[in-house]
Amino acid sequence: MSNTAQATRRTDTRERRSRLSDKILDHHLDRLAIVYVRQSTQHQVLEHRESTARQYALTDRAEEFGWSQDRIEVIDDDQGISGSSIVGREGFQRLLGEISADRVGIVLGLEMSRLARSCKDWHTLLELCAIYRVLLADADGLYDPSNHNDRLLLGLKGTMSEAELHILKTRMHQGMWNKAERGEVLNHPPIGYIRSVKARDGEGDYVIDPDAQVQEVVKMVFDQFVRLGSINALLRWMVSHDIKVPVRPHFGSDRGELTWRPPNRVTLCNMLHHPIYAGAYRWGHREVDTRKKIAGRPTTGRTLKSHEDCRVLIRDRFDAYIDWETFERIQQKLRENSHLGTTLSAPRHGPSVLAGLVVCGRCGHRMLVQYANIRKENPTGSLRYSCQRDAIDYGGDLCQSLSGESLEAFVISRLLQVVEPASLEVSLAAVEDIQRERERLKSHWQQRLSRSNHGVEVARKSYAAVDPENRLVAKELERRWEEALREQEQLTIEYDRFQTSTPAKLSDNERQEIKSLSECLPQLWIAETTTAEDRCEIARLLIDEVVVNVEGDSERVDVDIHWKGGFGSHHAMRRPVQTYEQLSYYDELLSRIKALLDEGKTLGSIAKLLNAEGYQPPKRSSLFSAGILARFLRDRGIRTGPLPKSVTEERHLRRDEWWLSDLAAALSMPIATLHRWQRVGWVTSHKVAATGRWSIYADAEELARLTQLRTQHRGWPDPYPRALITPKPNPNSDSAGE
Repeated sequence: MSNTAQATRRTDTRERRSRLSDKILDHHLDRLAIVYVRQSTQHQVLEHRESTARQYALTDRAEEFGWSQDRIEVIDDDQGISGSSIVGREGFQRLLGEISADRVGIVLGLEMSRLARSCKDWHTLLELCAIYRVLLADADGLYDPSNHNDRLLLGLKGTMSEAELHILKTRMHQGMWNKAERGEVLNHPPIGYIRSVKARDGEGDYVIDPDAQVQEVVKMVFDQFVRLGSINALLRWMVSHDIKVPVRPHFGSDRGELTWRPPNRVTLCNMLHHPIYAGAYRWGHREVDTRKKIAGRPTTGRTLKSHEDCRVLIRDRFDAYIDWETFERIQQKLRENSHLGTTLSAPRHGPSVLAGLVVCGRCGHRMLVQYANIRKENPTGSLRYSCQRDAIDYGGDLCQSLSGESLEAFVISRLLQVVEPASLEVSLAAVEDIQRERERLKSHWQQRLSRSNHGVEVARKSYAAVDPENRLVAKELERRWEEALREQEQLTIEYDRFQTSTPAKLSDNERQEIKSLSECLPQLWIAETTTAEDRCEIARLLIDEVVVNVEGDSERVDVDIHWKGGFGSHHAMRRPVQTYEQLSYYDELLSRIKALLDEGKTLGSIAKLLNAEGYQPPKRSSLFSAGILARFLRDRGIRTGPLPKSVTEERHLRRDEWWLSDLAAALSMPIATLHRWQRVGWVTSHKVAATGRWSIYADAEELARLTQLRTQHRGWPDPYPRALITPKPNPNSDSAGE
């Protein structure tokens, strides 16, 4: 093109541009004109084609403004995506990138709401357009974001677009809420239900699946959960008996067709939590929390609510598999099986029988189980229950704790006493329960065989009806027939194995064995074949909770056992404690021993009297003995014989010298501890050869040092102060005989 033609074209463009708007300048025409095309949903893209055509026709308007066809670009990457957010809109992000690169002169859209329905995204676009001198155009006019008046008008348009989106959503949600309050917002029917059409309104409703085997499996899921008590046990039971879950897919080639799939934890959990199986309608159990949404992930932010917290809950809306009381008990059991420390949890691995059942009588929290000293020869270790909830959550002090072995032995003895009178009824109930379970499994297998036989018959008739000359179809139908025959044969073999391993009726020997076992519950409880999980499960069948309250720091414990059925019993037990001073009758015990000593009684006779009068030592010892009394008296500096030293002892002990045992009694400390101090050199000592006993030098100053050393608190790895472990030399050492 000659220079004259170019000049003529520019003159025509300026004249046409001046007639349209004086906002279009040469630097705008030197850059791109971008037409942004967007529809909010895929349905609008397919059905609202006129709107799409109008948006693509904006290229003609760009030509009217003066842009040549080679400088007009269409961005339609965001078709079917909402404009409520920039997240996921690659086309809009590409538009912002082009503007930031200073390659755009004008952006055209059918409406400004097509560009953005969020004020945040809209003002980001306006800011970039103002910086890089980009014009905006819609069906109403042409705008320059760098102009104050145009910027004000564009801001109002953006606010109106966002408000319009809010109004549209509110209208749709209000309509859905009103429909949900009538129980008519239905999605895909859950397992065990199908959609049916009601004549009264012409809309689909949920009814129980007419297939008898489907109904039996759904009932079996709820019955076995009530019997077993946990989803994990239910899942293992279904897998062990090869029971599959009936599913009618919502999409795919087999949509709506009944298929049988292996059970899984999520499916069982959803079934047990769904109130439809108790005949109730719910809506709003998966509402969206905007605080939990993640950009780029539309399905995030959903919160699960229980049926009590749903926006809509209508009882007796559908046909039910179970009654509402059973459903409530199942929900309570599921909550108890959760991992929350304040609720009853499912039985865990470990030797503890009352884990999750023991409740602190002071604060009401459930007490934690602790195991210590676990070794190969002692795999269970020592068991202890402690209330640490305030210490864990708020940094407070330990509430109370006690030995687990003594508490469980006490409660188990009461449990066996309660069960003993009803052992015969328990055995008969066990026989009936096993009988019912076997009958139900047999019925399930017969239904599977009947379904398999029907499938074989259908395949045979299809093969018989095909034209023999149509070999391709006949070959495929023959393959399906053979496959159905193989499945029938395999199922028959598995059914025969089931009948062999689990006969339909209990034999007389089996009945007698169950009855005889029920009469030996205490022996069964301690049998090696009875696992800790079995004992824990038995305890949970009979006990709701055990409330314990230790009286101060003493050995006395108040125990309240809350049995199943609402009955409660109050008991008092004795727990092992560390020291005699913790005993509630310590002062009485000490006075009694001193009185018996004054009467000239020997330690052996005193021990027998104390045991007969009901006194007990702390820790694990149940009876007093002469040795226990000797240690008790020695630790408190009480002699059991004549105090004057013999002539031999007086000859070998010098001033301020002590026999090791006498010094230990004077310091109220164990002899073994003082002997260790002697070995490491923390006291000045020598061994008297004539008597074979250790003599320790301790004047008043040394006694004060040893007393302070005895009470000194030391935390590892900080050592004792050197002044406390450095003894004084014995001034009598040169004259002491050894």
